[in-house]
Amino acid sequence: METTQKLLRFLDESPTCYHAAANVCAALKAAGALELRESEPWRLERGTLYVVVRGDSALMAFRLPEGKPRGFLLAAAHDDSPTFKLRENAEVRAPGDTLRLSVEPYGGGIWRGWLDRPLSVAGRVMVRQGERLVTRLVNIDRDLLVIPSVAIHMDRTVNKGTALNPAVDLLPLLGCGKETGAFRRLIAQAAGVREEHLLSTELFLYPRVRAVQTGLNGEFIVSPRLDDLQCVFACMEGFLAAKAGESVPVLTVFNNEEVGSNTRQGADSTFLTDVLERIADGCGLSREEWRAAVANSFMVSADNAHAIHPAHPEYADQGEFPVLSGGVVIKYNANQRYTTDTVSAAVFQSICRRADVPVQRYSNRADLPGGSTLGNISTAHFSVPTVDIGLPQLAMHSVCETAGAADTAYLIRAMTAYFSASFHYDSDGGILL
Repeated sequence: METTQKLLRFLDESPTCYHAAANVCAALKAAGALELRESEPWRLERGTLYVVVRGDSALMAFRLPEGKPRGFLLAAAHDDSPTFKLRENAEVRAPGDTLRLSVEPYGGGIWRGWLDRPLSVAGRVMVRQGERLVTRLVNIDRDLLVIPSVAIHMDRTVNKGTALNPAVDLLPLLGCGKETGAFRRLIAQAAGVREEHLLSTELFLYPRVRAVQTGLNGEFIVSPRLDDLQCVFACMEGFLAAKAGESVPVLTVFNNEEVGSNTRQGADSTFLTDVLERIADGCGLSREEWRAAVANSFMVSADNAHAIHPAHPEYADQGEFPVLSGGVVIKYNANQRYTTDTVSAAVFQSICRRADVPVQRYSNRADLPGGSTLGNISTAHFSVPTVDIGLPQLAMHSVCETAGAADTAYLIRAMTAYFSASFHYDSDGGILL
């Protein structure tokens, strides 16, 4: 129950990827982490916990062992979710003497669920502070917007799957048209600056829906952004609870997974290798020792998985379908959309067995190809054995998603055992944990 309540608070306090990264960073600092900046030289000390943030939305945390590191134990999750991004000049005059906000879909969402519910805006802005340009997080923490549906009297086909045009049907209603310029003034006020000092914005819509526990016995969690903040939270908790070992535990939270990851703070960037190479330099590893450390490394790619749907079990594979609260899911795909292979699956299953955590298998139905995730993209830059895992959920990419309340604790236990391990090969090629 305590774990679930902590997760619910984390979800509520993370309306955007920027807030999620800030909350993870704050939790790490509260545990003693020292923040490093990529723009400054690093002087690393044995046994110390560090965190480095890129683009205000991605971060890597690591703890150095007391001796030379044998390798790296990595876990990667992402903090972005499908939503709507606001234009820089967002206000749009609309018929009926109203103001709407111009938005663009971010990622692949189930957009109809965003209609007819209170929404608001959060994100980051750049402001001028004297001679400096600084970033500030903003959150208009009140019911501010709504995207109204067309009444059924005017669209009799609405319950038959009417298509929504994002440039027409999905622009949120802000207010009456007499207050032109009010939105930018509101953002400047939230940032604590005069309007002329507000230079640029990166803002997103979010639903005014609190994360809740539901079901006869509280067995479900219903919340926005479960994909993938549930994995972010569980990996962070496991990282903080882990015991020191011979390997370097590395917690990675990427941004922009929902739009392809090819940004400077995404998995398809140099962020991972940039940081790991600086760790190796700080630990005094030679080039040959660095290569050996890479070979003795492992990665967990953590991104939620599809549970079998109670209304549509036909969409699931007949033999490999996870259920809510059934444990951590290992994901498989014959065409390597997921990175799991026999080696990485065996390693992770061994970790879960050590932690007494149940494991489930997921494969897409053969004629319903699913999306890829962080694993393949990350291993293109840092090629180590990788397993794709996740927690089972329903309604992925909906404005509100559903997951099992028990599964968060399962993943925390698994990641605690994982980050406490010491993955390496022996002289005969066997794997030791």
